[in-house]
Amino acid sequence: MLNIGIIGFGRIGKVHARSIQTRVEDACVLRVCDPFMNPEMEAEARKLGIMECGRDTQELIQDPRLDAVLICSSTHTHAALSMEAAKAGKHIFCEKPIDPDPKRIVEVITAVKQAGVHFQVGFNRRFDHNFKALRQAVEQGRIGDPHFITVVSRDPEAPSLDYVKVSGGMLMDMTIHDFDMVRYLSGSEVTEVYAAGAALVNPRIQELGDIDSAQITLRFENGAIGCISNSRRAAYGYDQRAEVFGSKGSAATQNDTASTLILSDEQGIQSEKPLYFFLERYMQSFAEEIISFTRAIRENKPTAVGGVDGLIPVLMAKAAAKSMHEHRPVTMAEIKQEEGIEDVES
Repeated sequence: MLNIGIIGFGRIGKVHARSIQTRVEDACVLRVCDPFMNPEMEAEARKLGIMECGRDTQELIQDPRLDAVLICSSTHTHAALSMEAAKAGKHIFCEKPIDPDPKRIVEVITAVKQAGVHFQVGFNRRFDHNFKALRQAVEQGRIGDPHFITVVSRDPEAPSLDYVKVSGGMLMDMTIHDFDMVRYLSGSEVTEVYAAGAALVNPRIQELGDIDSAQITLRFENGAIGCISNSRRAAYGYDQRAEVFGSKGSAATQNDTASTLILSDEQGIQSEKPLYFFLERYMQSFAEEIISFTRAIRENKPTAVGGVDGLIPVLMAKAAAKSMHEHRPVTMAEIKQEEGIEDVES
């Protein structure tokens, strides 16, 4: 049994705690910490069988009983905590993004490599049953050479303005999942990004210097063309679809719904709306990514989503932001040069 500590017991920390305690057979959460730990949070932890709660992250990181640490705290703490955990010899699962600054991400990759510990980034959608099936179809050559990769990702409701202020921006907070997804589905790296964005859902988001709607075109090394369609609000529910079109055909995934019921009557044909919230849609994928993480530790194999997989989507987000502001395509080579980033090995 792998003993795990969780740093950050907000929404995503609780999601991981619940999935590990109920769905991951070879791991358990021994303790959690959060600088804002309170009696309500402690009560939630105890319901999951986690008896040790505190506020001291260093105490958790240095706990000799722990094999691994999940970093689910605020984004600005991810890089520092990852490096501290690596120095303490702990295997690390870090929520996205590792850091908004690519140089800091490279520092984390270097620290993890020097410490000889496993490191995985929390891009859970790779472990979703729909997207895994789509990736498998592409890998098996069933659609031939990929020509178009299309990802639709739309939230059911826009976040609060308080959240927007600290989110790091939609491209870094939301679209980063889709930047990872197009790499995953295409099996190729992006060479050029062209983005258009606006605040179409809530004009006040624009006042905060952010967007809530984006359309992004991508070019890949293998010659394929990609498109990401993002919105902070889809009135009908959580819209998560993807398609890869190629020389031999097309493979596509549809939204998950509460049932597959299709009602046909004289007024028309109706089906159920997509599941409304990301926890309904992706709960099993959160468990699957931790199962993958613990298996990599046990078998001493590379993690499925390593440090470089955490770096490249951040570079893509920066390319998209630059493209949007300058109204032109931006190459990944240009962004790497600007950020002083050379090719990095996991």
